[in-house]
Amino acid sequence: MPPWLRGQTLADAWASGRNNFNLIRLFAAWLVIYGHAWAITGTTGGDLVTWLTQFKFAGGVAVDVFFFISGLLIAASLERNDTRSYLASRALRILPALVVCVSLSVFVLGPLLTTSADYWRDPRTWDYLRANSTLWSSRYDLPGVFEALPQHAVNGSLWTLPIEARLYLALLVASLLGMLTPRRYTPLWALALAGAYAFAVWRHPLPEWLSNQMWCAGFFITGTLCWLQRSRIRLGLWPLLALLAIAALARGTPWFHLPYFAIACYGTLWLAFVPTLPWIRQHDLSYGLYLYGWPSAQLVQQFSPGGPLHNTLWASLLAVALAAASWFAIERPALNLKRRFMAKPKMGPE
Repeated sequence: MPPWLRGQTLADAWASGRNNFNLIRLFAAWLVIYGHAWAITGTTGGDLVTWLTQFKFAGGVAVDVFFFISGLLIAASLERNDTRSYLASRALRILPALVVCVSLSVFVLGPLLTTSADYWRDPRTWDYLRANSTLWSSRYDLPGVFEALPQHAVNGSLWTLPIEARLYLALLVASLLGMLTPRRYTPLWALALAGAYAFAVWRHPLPEWLSNQMWCAGFFITGTLCWLQRSRIRLGLWPLLALLAIAALARGTPWFHLPYFAIACYGTLWLAFVPTLPWIRQHDLSYGLYLYGWPSAQLVQQFSPGGPLHNTLWASLLAVALAAASWFAIERPALNLKRRFMAKPKMGPE
């Protein structure tokens, strides 16, 4: 029986040394560009994913997948490395490219496009630089930039990064407290999801910012759970088909979010290890594509306004070029510095 029917365990699949996570993240980063094109061009309606799920647009699904993958891979990284190496790895992966992207927005894009005579004296300029570069919080507007467009944000995708950074730290604290074992973590995960679900029902409807944070955290902690329970999780086709069938039946009902959550998690694992897809091993452009996707789309709307698909095409081409420059000039050199901080890795079971 072929492995895609038999269902190998996640642990065995991981041990093979090959996965499709980089390809999935690259596609997810592109989905963010595609999904945002309607808002950026001021077009009514929504993307194909919105129609298919009747629940979330393409960018929202992509963010969920990002956080699930992050929860799994960051847990694996934490298991292999000590605290110093872990923190250095996370900082080198996120901060250099982010700081460059934010700085380019403030010192290049802003001055070239602003209609404000007080751009350099406006405190919003420096607040944008400080808040976004340090991951303290997210700021979206620069004085006089893109103010005539349907969306004024210079980079509306940055909101996920402070959440991601806080989840990295929370996972480290959980590890230091000895909570990252299947026996201890699993009941805490179940309690956290049940508590969050009860709170969401009680306070419905939640503010958008709080709902987004809860979804991100839910997917992240579930990714961590999958890593810790990897020897028990089987990646078979039949469970995936069953989840898809349940989702099809629940589509358009108030209960769709439950099979959606399960499919986003299990489906991502299945796609990461079961199909033989093009393997992206060395050059990971997904982070750069995510960072530059929104500003690229705004630039296209500024100088070549059109419909969502027009915006998606040209924004994708521009963002890929910027992502490649970010990878080769910033991200890869920064990642090469990790070895300076690496202690002898702890022996992991994988």
